[in-house]
Amino acid sequence: MVINLSENHSLISNWIAELRDVDIQTNRMRFRRNLERIGEVAAYEISKTLEWEEKEIQTPLGISSTKMLKVQPVLATILRAGLPLHQGILNYFDKADNAYISAYRKHKPDGSFEISLEYIACPDLENKVLIISDPMLATGSSLVKTIQYLREEGKPKEIHIVAAIACSVGIEYVRREEPNVRIWCGDIDEELTAKGYIVPGLGDAGDLSFGSKVQM
Repeated sequence: MVINLSENHSLISNWIAELRDVDIQTNRMRFRRNLERIGEVAAYEISKTLEWEEKEIQTPLGISSTKMLKVQPVLATILRAGLPLHQGILNYFDKADNAYISAYRKHKPDGSFEISLEYIACPDLENKVLIISDPMLATGSSLVKTIQYLREEGKPKEIHIVAAIACSVGIEYVRREEPNVRIWCGDIDEELTAKGYIVPGLGDAGDLSFGSKVQM
């Protein structure tokens, strides 16, 4: 299942436009905040799909019957680019356990790359709802490898992926490898370059959020 959060032309469309805009991108704080906002909206939408239970709450004047989230999800992100998007989701699921994974493209001399995973800090995932955030779903390779890596910490009962921008090629790859995953994205682009970059996309989300890095 794929949900494009820009489909109904909400405020997310404005935030996506600002993320893409080369003039606005120079403001790193604004770039990070827009990713955070998208994470917040995605968290709210995902919350509608989760399990709830009836609870009675004592107020100063009486008893209120209300619905409360039954179990908190586990929030995972891919370092470092996923941190602002992850923070937005954490703002709403503020009691959730968290997982952090290092996954990056290790480039080869011929221009190709492989996904390198070197670090994981993760709680038990057995029968949990897992929400993974990564701002750019390009080829989908890093997300699929991350899911496989995380399953070593337990088998989640549900997996949600949150991306600011996703490429249709990457979406199809993830759905083929992980057919039960739900993908929530701020917008969907159609083109992927030979080097695995989304077009028109927005560039390198990690660099735009935190500064340029030495290529590995």
